[in-house]
Amino acid sequence: MLSLVFIGIRLEQEFGFVRIGFLYVISGFGGSLLSALFIQSGISVGASGALFGLLGGMLSEILINWTIYANKVAALLTLIVITLINLAVGILPHVDNFAHIGGFLSGFFLGFVFLIRPQFKWIVQRNSPSAPSSLKNRHKPYQYILWIISFLLLTSGYIIGLIFLLRGVNLNDHCSWCRYLSCVPTSLWRCDAKQVYCETSQIGNRLNITCLSNGRSELVDMPNVGFPSPLELCSQLCR
Repeated sequence: MLSLVFIGIRLEQEFGFVRIGFLYVISGFGGSLLSALFIQSGISVGASGALFGLLGGMLSEILINWTIYANKVAALLTLIVITLINLAVGILPHVDNFAHIGGFLSGFFLGFVFLIRPQFKWIVQRNSPSAPSSLKNRHKPYQYILWIISFLLLTSGYIIGLIFLLRGVNLNDHCSWCRYLSCVPTSLWRCDAKQVYCETSQIGNRLNITCLSNGRSELVDMPNVGFPSPLELCSQLCR
């Protein structure tokens, strides 16, 4: 939320809420798309992918408007360090770093598309009463090149990602090391979710639930099966 306040307000003041709103929402979609392609055994919820999109947009905004900044190198290095620290937090368990990465990449490419500024000389000549009839180009050639490349990469990436998603493709099958981008196992935590399996049998009006890993069992009344649910009881028995 602090990132949204400080980064979002700064970008919105400079570029308007419409462009930043589109960047925020589309980045969130990109983060959710990459998350769905890698994490198919669980559900991830949150706005962090969209927030990382703002970070990516700030980074590309500095690059595409490089000539108008005074302390450009310091601003660029500071933003890179902040991004790396936030991405490093994503290697902890139960944090969806794929949403962070997808949101950041989406915002990075969207920044080249939405956050392009005209060059300073063009603005001066346009506002000057004695401006010549033929003004300089609104943007520099490298800005047009970055705009086209980013638009093509972003569009093709979303199309390919949606096709993979609709076909049920699991990208972990094609990238064995990518799972470490979201969680790095250590002696303090595990990254793989523990699967629990139980066997159920009905005895009169009671349900017998037995954990297959440790053999513990419990009898519950059938009218009370809905709360807690058999799945919750199974998880408790297999702890």
